[in-house]
Amino acid sequence: MKAPISWLRELVRLPAETTTAEIAEKFTALGLTVEHVETTGPAVTGPLVVGRVLSFVEEPQKNGKTIRYCRVDVGDHNDEATDEYPASRGIVCGANNFEEGNLVVVALPGAVLPGDFTISARKTYGHISDGMICAEDEIGLGTDHSGIMVLSPTLGLAPGDDALTALWTADDVLDIDVTPDLGHCLSLRGLAREAATVHDVAYHDRYDTPMPEPIRAGYPIANLSDRCTAFVALTIEGFDPLAPTPRFMVDRLGACGVRSISLPVDVTNYVMLESGQPLHAYDAEKLVGPIRVRLASEGEELTTLDGVRRKLDIDDLLITDDSGPIGLAGVMGGESTEVSESTNAIVLEAAAFSPVSVSRTFRRHGLPSEASKRFERTVDPALAFAAAKRAAELLVEHGGGRILDGYTVVGGVPARHRIDMRAGLIPAILGADVSTFEAVRVLEAGGCRVTALGDSLTLEVPTWRPDLRDPYDIVEEVGRKVGYHRIGRRMPVAPPGRGLTPTQRSRRAVVRAAAEAGFTEVLSLPFMSEADLDNMGLDPWDPRRLAVKLANPLAETSPYLRTSLLPGLFAAVTRNTSRSLDDLALFERGLVWSDRGATVAPRPSVEQRPTPDELAALDQALPAQPELIAAVVTGSWLPAGWHGPAVAADWRHVVAFAEAVCQAAGHRLERRNYTQAPWHPGRCAGLLAGGEHIGFAGELHPSVIQAFGLPARTCAVEIDLTMLHGLAPEPVRIHRLAGFPVAKEDVALIVSENVPAEGVRQALIEGAGELLESVTLFDVYRGNQVPEGKKSLAFALRFRADRTLKDSEAAEARDAAVAVAAREFGAEQRA
Repeated sequence: MKAPISWLRELVRLPAETTTAEIAEKFTALGLTVEHVETTGPAVTGPLVVGRVLSFVEEPQKNGKTIRYCRVDVGDHNDEATDEYPASRGIVCGANNFEEGNLVVVALPGAVLPGDFTISARKTYGHISDGMICAEDEIGLGTDHSGIMVLSPTLGLAPGDDALTALWTADDVLDIDVTPDLGHCLSLRGLAREAATVHDVAYHDRYDTPMPEPIRAGYPIANLSDRCTAFVALTIEGFDPLAPTPRFMVDRLGACGVRSISLPVDVTNYVMLESGQPLHAYDAEKLVGPIRVRLASEGEELTTLDGVRRKLDIDDLLITDDSGPIGLAGVMGGESTEVSESTNAIVLEAAAFSPVSVSRTFRRHGLPSEASKRFERTVDPALAFAAAKRAAELLVEHGGGRILDGYTVVGGVPARHRIDMRAGLIPAILGADVSTFEAVRVLEAGGCRVTALGDSLTLEVPTWRPDLRDPYDIVEEVGRKVGYHRIGRRMPVAPPGRGLTPTQRSRRAVVRAAAEAGFTEVLSLPFMSEADLDNMGLDPWDPRRLAVKLANPLAETSPYLRTSLLPGLFAAVTRNTSRSLDDLALFERGLVWSDRGATVAPRPSVEQRPTPDELAALDQALPAQPELIAAVVTGSWLPAGWHGPAVAADWRHVVAFAEAVCQAAGHRLERRNYTQAPWHPGRCAGLLAGGEHIGFAGELHPSVIQAFGLPARTCAVEIDLTMLHGLAPEPVRIHRLAGFPVAKEDVALIVSENVPAEGVRQALIEGAGELLESVTLFDVYRGNQVPEGKKSLAFALRFRADRTLKDSEAAEARDAAVAVAAREFGAEQRA
């Protein structure tokens, strides 16, 4: 919102000594951040003066163009008189829209016009042109280039007067960033009230005219929608369609970034900027029958003022007459009823439309406007009549005609919202010493009606402040007005508690363990595409395909919330390898989302806190959100060097990652052979903790590696941390230091190729009995001494007791273990 200081001072009498910088500083302290201060003024330097055309001679040229050689009186800047010409300057001009005696704008040699165009005396068309007679666009006053500027005699200007002073009014303009909750500040009226409050001066509202009771004495209006709470129509007859817009209005509109078009359009824009109420002017002779406010019908179309033919949606709120749609309510008017140079009767519209309806309509059509920007933030519903009356008076003042006695008012003003609160809540929440008297002064200056009785305050909120709904909004409002600098700098005292929850401690331990294992944490966006799921080779019934689709995704290529962390890690790998960073060990911890069904979330009222049932229904409508941790390794785990060859990053490192994570969470990891996309069949381990399946680890399938552009033999792991944290913690076993030696027994068992080593290991544990301390796989052999289709698994068994074991006891336990492995897997002991 751009606010000229001169306009602001016209609406509120600020102290004369207050500077623009001080005003900007106070607005910023209010939460209305002044982005920067502009200064309006001429974009011309050097001599620009008023001249009077004494005479001219029209001279046709060979190129078909006719020029005029003019003698122009420029006062003290004239050349001396000669026998041929009086004191004046000779200037060549290509325009023909002026007569002898007209006052014009003359740029003399030495002037620099916009675009760094320097004026000098030069010979052209056989004459010395000692200056330039200027058009409006050539000096930056507008866009008209149809002819040169002809100044009105009523301006009281004389030849030689400084045109810079006459045509431009220097002013400071504040460029203010208005937050969505302060929609009333998208107007000079709202800004003036805020300025009056913080400068502690009186404010007299130019628009303090109450809305009349409903009446239909003017142009007929039929409101057929509850999305329009009020509609006012005033009619002006005998209006001069060619009346110019007054200079002060053009200057102020320009300072606010609004282009001057015609008097009716300029007046509606001017009043909108001043009051905050958008208005629209219809050519009364182009209206057919009553004006109606209704929703669009299927298949209707409308050509808006920008000349675009638009297909309407059945949710669009329209302004119509008997001819059909004539405007998008609150957004833009229609071309069929716009005012023109022949308009002499105007119907002025001022209405209050639903903010949600206007917001959806202009976004649906990609048609933002100054009106829609204000309506979507809520326009004061009590303002329509006062704004229409002010606009009508300005039109009659500057364009003639008369306002018809009859007017139409449909709808009314809602009752003021009431808030009951304790006065002591304000200093208690702000942490600042704010007296009840000061709080009441600030609130009343902002338009609230306040009744104070002891510590009780009863407030009636003004209609232009829909953001003030509960006592805490009032606390914030008072804090904003008295100044946040009043709030003391005190560190909050932490409430007593028991520290981190077990889940929080476990989560931190897991992330720390992952980093200590040599992995680097990354963060990726939580979005994915259906192609990611296809590239992972997921079956149609895989639960990871139950993805939640976003209604408004950041990118149409990734419209789903992720159901796995792996696609994000794969993208990180390809980004790094494309930059020649091939040795990677990356991990990520984060949430994934899974669609639990078509439950529709309720929309609780914002008037009060949702009920327990509403909160439960909201929770039920949310997708499942488990927390996962995943990692991926590529390239070399250790680089080649003087100490030896490189160590490749492979499945062992992702399994070690999983073991470190489980150990940090207080669980022991178990592994089983498994087949699961996107891992390679036969090179995938199912991960278990506490008997529950928590994830997978291993080498990725070659087709997945190719689809994502990953390095060959890339390995990955993904673990469900939510499930892991939810398991009952395993008891911590502290083994006492043994005072007796360990007995070592090694066995090599020949089993079929498809027998998992972990299964054989568990069988040995089962058969070895209580003397067994540990069993570890230390070798897998395939070769000449092992039949084809089989493998040799070598295990180290360690036995210990509270005494020194005999060799025979250790051998007996070893044989018992081998016997169970032979029974369950057909294992044969290798000699």
